[in-house]
Amino acid sequence: MTGTSLVQSQVLIICLMDKIKEAARKRGLELKLPYAGVLLPVEAHALMLAGAKLVDVRTRAELHFVGSVPGSERIEWNTFPDGARNATFLEQLAEEVHKNEAVMFLCRSGVRSHAAAIAATEAGWTEAYNILEGFEGDKDADGHRNTVGGWKHARLPWIQS
Repeated sequence: MTGTSLVQSQVLIICLMDKIKEAARKRGLELKLPYAGVLLPVEAHALMLAGAKLVDVRTRAELHFVGSVPGSERIEWNTFPDGARNATFLEQLAEEVHKNEAVMFLCRSGVRSHAAAIAATEAGWTEAYNILEGFEGDKDADGHRNTVGGWKHARLPWIQS
């Protein structure tokens, strides 16, 4: 790749990232959310490839038995097995993500990650996003996950222990 085509590629990537962030911001404004915005799983994957940090807030048990996103940071929002709120969540987050870096939160369905994005924003992170649909998505008519939305359903990279 020549120097010119490399620069052109970098410019295209930056433009794409800006468009993704703007779409996320608009969704967030429509939903009256207090953080930077909400991302679809494919958008979050693109931002992750461009260097944004993805923080999976599910429990260690979920990560082990259900699967995880390669390259993600793993910080429980609630602890397993008691379900208590992780009192050191923000401290652990600060060890992994600088407050001026884009950070995206992922959980099973988007509920805990929503709470994590609020907490991060209130604690000074300037660009916190929630990933809509989560890792497994919503339940379908039969009460099953992984068939309606979510990281896995979008066939994005994931691994299982």
